[in-house]
Parts: sequence; structure tokens; C-alpha cells
Amino acid sequence: MLRIVESTNVRAVRALLAPSRPADAATDRRVAAIVGDVRRRGDEALLRYARRFDNLDGPIEIPRAEIVAAARTVPAPVRAAIRAAAAHIRAVAKRQVPQGFRVRVAPGVAVEQRVIPLDRVGCYVPGGRYPLPSSLLMTAIPAASAGVREIVAVCPRPEPVVMAAALEAGITRLFRLGGAHAIAALAFGTTTVPRVDKIVGPGNRYVAAAKALVASDCGIDFYAGPTEIVIVAAKGSADWIAADLIAQAEHDPDARAVLITPSRTLAARVARAVAAHMPSDGPARASLRAHGGIIVTRSIQQAMDLANDAAPEHLVLDEERLASQVRCAGSVFVGPWSAQVAGDYAIGSNHVLPTAGAARVRGGLSAADFVRQITVQRVTPAGLRRIGGTVMTLADAEGLLGHARSIAVRMKGR
Repeated sequence: MLRIVESTNVRAVRALLAPSRPADAATDRRVAAIVGDVRRRGDEALLRYARRFDNLDGPIEIPRAEIVAAARTVPAPVRAAIRAAAAHIRAVAKRQVPQGFRVRVAPGVAVEQRVIPLDRVGCYVPGGRYPLPSSLLMTAIPAASAGVREIVAVCPRPEPVVMAAALEAGITRLFRLGGAHAIAALAFGTTTVPRVDKIVGPGNRYVAAAKALVASDCGIDFYAGPTEIVIVAAKGSADWIAADLIAQAEHDPDARAVLITPSRTLAARVARAVAAHMPSDGPARASLRAHGGIIVTRSIQQAMDLANDAAPEHLVLDEERLASQVRCAGSVFVGPWSAQVAGDYAIGSNHVLPTAGAARVRGGLSAADFVRQITVQRVTPAGLRRIGGTVMTLADAEGLLGHARSIAVRMKGR
């Protein structure tokens, strides 16, 4: 049964909503060695790690013909579901692309913003317990919608359903690679794997550590930790809420699944429903035992305050009126019919989201993550005369006399 704690138990609340994630020094050292090896020796190291960790017994790159043939073996209903989900993701992603503009800030002074797609991106697709075609759709479709010309995907064990998603998403190249060595190959490039501008997509702790390590050389989406769901509800179906908690917990033994409610009655019912439907083993059971729980608050307002402080990856609200109070969350689901699981697949919102409190500073992956926003300035002689005094005054105030002179020589016409 899920733990039920009172909001007055500060230590227990903190443990549920902001659990400590101690640094894994052993993993960091192992990943650093792999990343450094691939950076130095390229394909030679990459192939050795792929054979060791990914059980690679053929070429790294999957030929287009093989992808097409494998996709054809996927049952028609699954292919139709992939197409439907892709259409919804694409519809949202197209609206997320930033728009260019040109503004005259003063007579003779104009600023233009140009929106230019990245040239090449890498999408990481996990190949662990289950094939994850949805992760490929969520990363590649926003990139394609932003206008990225070359989209490279890596997956240690791409099942036919992943290959079907690759075709639908517009993947350019697909490689049988996973783990830290795949991240290193994308970040630095090898003879076989092209270097990308940005790496996106979820992965295990080795992938997360490798992304953090290469972030100074290659763009990444964000550091992704174990997945999270926080539900704020004062009423509703205990079975539905329990199902949502269990569903999120089955992703990972370290997943966090928490209900915050002012209702002791609902808390008890949900705890019983989770106990009744919890799997006998597997990641969901381990997750809920270690990281799951229910917090009983004095009011719904206190529940919202705790949720905002937690800045969860997924925040589920039982009432529309609570939505306006959300300040920090990766993705928000409002009302009993807005099942968070639907967002994992087919609503069209992105399921690649910030975890471990990172929602305090950003939202989920979007098409805006795949463009460069470049400003272009144009100043006429009259425009410089208009703003020159402001520039020189501020430069002098900062003690940057060379800056001031750069304007002064122009103002004097020399």
C-alpha cells in the first residue's frame, strides 16, 4: 500500500517531492572513459563498445531498404496508430516554431530576428525493456517541423515498430547504437556517424551522464532523470487515480508517483486501489514502494503550493480552476479525462520533459529547440546619431573607453 503522510511531516513530504539524487561517481567515471575513447579513436572504439554493450553483429547503420522491409512487418493497426499520433504531434510542433520579425526601434535603427533550422540533429531512442516508437516520434517530428534537413537516430535494438516510426517521422539515417558511446559518436562524429548540432531524447543513467558530459561541445535538450507524476485532486475516481500512478511507475524502478490531496477519504481509497491493482513484481511495484506516496494537505491551495514547489515532470489536476495556479511543471493535464498516458502517445503534446525540478526553468521539448534565432542589426548614419549618445554614456559608465571611441569616431565622420 502507498505511504500516506501528513503535510505537517516536512521531512516525509520532502522525501516524496524532492528526493535526493546522490551523484553516481562510478557511472560518471565509466561514462567519461567511454566518451573520451570514442572522441579519440572514433569508429574503432565505437564498434568495440557497440559489440560489447549493444550485441552488434553487423553494420552499425541500417540500410533504408531494411528499414522499409521491417516496417512492413508491423501490424496494420499499429502502423495506423503511429500515423495518427504523428499527425497530432506534427500539428502542435508546427505552431511551436518561432516566427521571424523586423522591428524599427528608432528612426534609422532596425533589428531583425531570423529563425534558421539547425543543420543536423541526433535523436536518442532507448532500447531497454520495451521498444519506444513514441520517443522517436516525439523527438524527430518537432525537428522536421522546424525545418531540420538531416535527422539522425540511434537505438541499440531498433524493433520493427521503431523502424516504422522512423519512416513516419522522416528520419534520415538510423544506427544500431545505444548508451554513452552513441552519445559520444553523435556529439563528436566518427567516420561512420555524422556529428550533430544537438542531441535529444531520453535514456538511462549512462545516456544522461554522457549528455551532460558532451554538453559543452554539442547542444542537448536537458538532463533527464527518472520520470515523475504528481496528481492534485480533492475528489474523483480512486481507481482512475491509482491507474495513473501505477502507469507512470512502470517506466522505471526509480520513477516518482505522488498524489497530493486535502481529502483523507480519497487518500485511503487510492491507497487501497493501488494495493489491489499493483503488479506482483516489476518496476511499478519497486517504484511505488520506494518513491510513491500520498500527501494529505490542509487545503487544495496547500496542495497546489506543494506541487509548484516540486516542479514535476507531469502534473495532473482534477479541476479546471487549478490550472491557472500552475507556475512550474513540465506538462499539465486538466480534468479526469485528460489521462497523462494519452500525452505519452497521442494528444500531440511532447512527452520529452524536464525532470528533477528542471521544470522551474523550462518546459518540454518543442520545435523551438531545433532552430537558431539570429538577430541582425541595421543602423543608418541618422540612426547612429540618435542612439550614439546613449551608447557612449553607458560605455563611459562601464569604463570601456574603447567602446565609446568606436561610436565617437563615427559621429565625427572619420
